[in-house]
Amino acid sequence: MIATLQYYWTFPFVRYALAVGVLIALCASLFGVTLVLKGFSYLGDGLSHVAFGAMSVATVLRFTDSMLLVLPVTVLAAVLLLRGGRRAGIRGDAAIGMLSVGALALGYLVTNLFSAGPNLAGDVCSTLFGSTSILTLTRGEVWLCAGLAAATVGLFLLLYHKIFALTFDETFARASGMGAGRWQLLLAVLIAVIVVLAMYLVGSLLISALVLFPALAAMGVCRSFLGVTVCAAVFAVVCAAGGILLAVLAGTPVGATIVAVNMAGFALFRLAGAVRGGVL
Repeated sequence: MIATLQYYWTFPFVRYALAVGVLIALCASLFGVTLVLKGFSYLGDGLSHVAFGAMSVATVLRFTDSMLLVLPVTVLAAVLLLRGGRRAGIRGDAAIGMLSVGALALGYLVTNLFSAGPNLAGDVCSTLFGSTSILTLTRGEVWLCAGLAAATVGLFLLLYHKIFALTFDETFARASGMGAGRWQLLLAVLIAVIVVLAMYLVGSLLISALVLFPALAAMGVCRSFLGVTVCAAVFAVVCAAGGILLAVLAGTPVGATIVAVNMAGFALFRLAGAVRGGVL
């Protein structure tokens, strides 16, 4: 197996896929902890369906770079979900559910009615569950992803204390005059960027795995916010790297393999947490 990995490592597409996969998983895990603790676990799932709908429209309109449409639409949806739903009197989970199923249905409808491609089912399936695009990345796309990931991680570190305050006591954060609304808006934009990037890795239906599994696994063994965040980041990076390498070796779908590795890791962490709890 080591010899096989060394052989595949000589190919640039494997190195590119590994780098992008690790960076996306790292970003998703950092903000996944906040989403889980705030009760917005399915925000990533809802936004991924919005991104699917926007990508369907971009495909029909034959955009050379679909991200030019997908990213702003997803950012707008994130802002509406985190701020507009509250003003309209719609609870967060209900707003996410409505937008999620609506965008998914409209995306498939648009693709079905206007797509001129010969393999409609294959195109939709690859978008929903991940495609081989992660294995055909160019150097420019890798650098773009690296830049966005660096900006995302940098902002998370810079705003760590504000994110901590918004996560555990948003009312106090607003009362203290820290401008909670502005920081929440920035948080929505960052989450939308992560979702759009992750869609190219695991597909729109599997994005929640990158958000949920690392955070929930870390919560089973750590007790502090900092400990959970660091543990989730390490967990996500290891699972993403392991999933991509396993997919390359076994010839399995990359997105589904990454999710399967996350599931196995989550089970191990939960078992470790239960054993430690029993011992203590």
